[in-house]
Amino acid sequence: MTNKEQHTPGSDDEFTGSEVPAAGSEANASGPEPQQEDLTVDDILNAEQSDAAAGADAEAGEAENPYLEDLRRLTAEYANYRKRTEANAVLEKQRAIAAAVTPLLSVLDDLDRAEQHGDLTEGSAFATIGQKLRSTLERFGLSSFGEKGEPFDPQVHEAIAQVPVPGTEQDTVLDVIERGYRLGDVELRPAKVAVAVGADG
Repeated sequence: MTNKEQHTPGSDDEFTGSEVPAAGSEANASGPEPQQEDLTVDDILNAEQSDAAAGADAEAGEAENPYLEDLRRLTAEYANYRKRTEANAVLEKQRAIAAAVTPLLSVLDDLDRAEQHGDLTEGSAFATIGQKLRSTLERFGLSSFGEKGEPFDPQVHEAIAQVPVPGTEQDTVLDVIERGYRLGDVELRPAKVAVAVGADG
């Protein structure tokens, strides 16, 4: 084989040699490709909105105002309903306890009369039982009212007697015949009292 045959123009060796620089020149011209940063969900959520995006959100919010107003109204109604339901549940519980406690009020009246007559001597078994009964009922929320000397109030007092007393300017409880009792917001009975009233003349 002669030298001409080995170096024929347009051979593969010459083509390859001519193509390599061209490819290299294009690569150098284009330069390295820019790397894109990986975005996370937090980056997207924390990105500041453009003025156009903010304006679009405001317009969308105004368009949805009727629905938001309905939602606020329903939320307020539900909150009020829940409060009423809870208040009614407490009241019904108090009424149920009151129904069980009311028959024992006559026992408390007997204890008060025994105490007034000196039959409940301190330290006696009878006095101890009476104190335990009162303490137990108080833990259920029972409280008494009606004291001598307080102003007469027809809302909580039942006057079973009126006693004219000279110098009395205001109707006052002169004596408590039976204490009044309430359990929470439920009044079990008014206090039965004798009332001091002003004397005629």
